[in-house]
Amino acid sequence: MGVTLDFSRAAAGEPAQARPNLSGLTRPALAAALVSSEAVPPEKARMRAGQLWRWMHHYGVTDFERMTDIAKETRAALAERFVVARPEVVERQVSRDGTRKWLIRTAPGIEVETVYIPDVGRAGALCVSSQVGCTLNCTFCHTGTQALVRNLTAAEIVAQVQVARDDLGEWPSPKEDRRLSNVVFMGMGEPLYNLGGVADAIDIISDNEGIALSRRRITVSTSGVVPELDALGARTQAMLAISLHATNDALRDVLVPLNKKYPIAELIAGVRAYPGLSNARRVTFEYVMLKGINDSLAEAKALVRLLAGIPAKINLIPFNPWPGSTYECSDWGTIERFAAVLNRAGYASPIRTPRGRDILAACGQLKSESEKVRASARRKTPAGSAVAPEAAP
Repeated sequence: MGVTLDFSRAAAGEPAQARPNLSGLTRPALAAALVSSEAVPPEKARMRAGQLWRWMHHYGVTDFERMTDIAKETRAALAERFVVARPEVVERQVSRDGTRKWLIRTAPGIEVETVYIPDVGRAGALCVSSQVGCTLNCTFCHTGTQALVRNLTAAEIVAQVQVARDDLGEWPSPKEDRRLSNVVFMGMGEPLYNLGGVADAIDIISDNEGIALSRRRITVSTSGVVPELDALGARTQAMLAISLHATNDALRDVLVPLNKKYPIAELIAGVRAYPGLSNARRVTFEYVMLKGINDSLAEAKALVRLLAGIPAKINLIPFNPWPGSTYECSDWGTIERFAAVLNRAGYASPIRTPRGRDILAACGQLKSESEKVRASARRKTPAGSAVAPEAAP
């Protein structure tokens, strides 16, 4: 599925990319762009930025001509200088369970995967990426096998939300009955290594005159970049999730190599000090269940001791296999017994139902390398047959 960009007002032979894209700018950056381009006088910049903001982020409009509360001559000036555009959707897949995955190209050589999971959170959650690739090399995660290309800009992060809302038909922003009710930074990359871009994107996504998602419905997951935890909470007021997966340093050093830099004791201390942490704003600990590795009852009891006193819930994640992985998922009975230990200790410990496995859209499966099978090749695959390492999440 592709999204057609509107470059109808570009001069003949003018590259579309020559005009800056207003979609994804923060409010201050938007006002500044209008003034610097001389499309809007300084005394009207704030008002015009507010009008554009509502059209772009509340109504999802990508054509200046449709912005009817802006004077016609101003619309023409804006169209000469700017675009309001979506990135290219290279590929769209829909799982048997309703999960949707998009491969999005934001620039030449820059591709990310974004996943919408229905029936998660209040209605449905969008799993967004913050980097192209990753530096952390977590051994159970497919994304970790792709080298880091670069951080995504705030505009590229917001574009993932816009693409999903386009596909879900969710413009203008609904006050109730949203299909996309939550955003989770659990896609490709480590969000706290791109805190500036992530924080600006959260400002845009949560703005009440636009997409208007509550910050309490935005969760940022980190593998444990401890020095940035306080800044994340203070700057974004987002909910915190910790990709934990082990209760001792020896094992976590293997599963999450970042632990060698920020060991468990330091991580847990940072979590306890997270701004706003309370019973109403609990931290989520993510724990992938790996057969024979971290799934014993002794590990469950150690997890209870480790998190004592922290307002928390614990998401148990059945391991999602990907091509070339050496781990296996714990047996279901083992996962249930593990969960029972946590429940008896007073921790909510839902077992995350694997979603989108058939399109490699489940937790830990995202990846966007060029080795993916092209959409044309997939269409030739007989219905119901396995799809080869295309890919990814």
